[in-house]
Amino acid sequence: MSLYDIPFRRMDGSETTLADHADGVVLVVNVASRCGLTPQYTALEQLQKTYAERGFTVIGFPSNQFFQELGSNEKVAEFCSTTYGVTFPVVDRVKVNGRHTHPLYAELKKAADDGGHSGRVRWNFEKFLVLPGGEVRRFDPQTTPDAPEVVSAIEAHLPR
Repeated sequence: MSLYDIPFRRMDGSETTLADHADGVVLVVNVASRCGLTPQYTALEQLQKTYAERGFTVIGFPSNQFFQELGSNEKVAEFCSTTYGVTFPVVDRVKVNGRHTHPLYAELKKAADDGGHSGRVRWNFEKFLVLPGGEVRRFDPQTTPDAPEVVSAIEAHLPR
């Protein structure tokens, strides 16, 4: 099964995959509402606004693996909308580590970041940039979404 074929649920319970974005660039991020890194939502939303018309999207995957996410999809959606004006998709909560790791994250975590780390997601806001063809670039949680290495990787794979 390809990375693009792995199903995940939207907040409304319907299933989707990354297949709709196979020709574009997707930034998959495990998000949390009560984390010191939560202000990264601002830069994620700015990336969405800047590059959406060129085939880019952010997809937020709420996760309570680190005990910093709100208790329901409704609360997460309200927080994202009212606090950060999020317009990119934020989907159903997932597990990013452990026995019940979501299959999409099981695949994404095979990629190593520039420091050589692969495997376990270390913290909230770890970023996985899925490029056309399914190549994955991984960025650690402290790397901001608007860091030069993230932006250059996005721009290098989008049409002008």
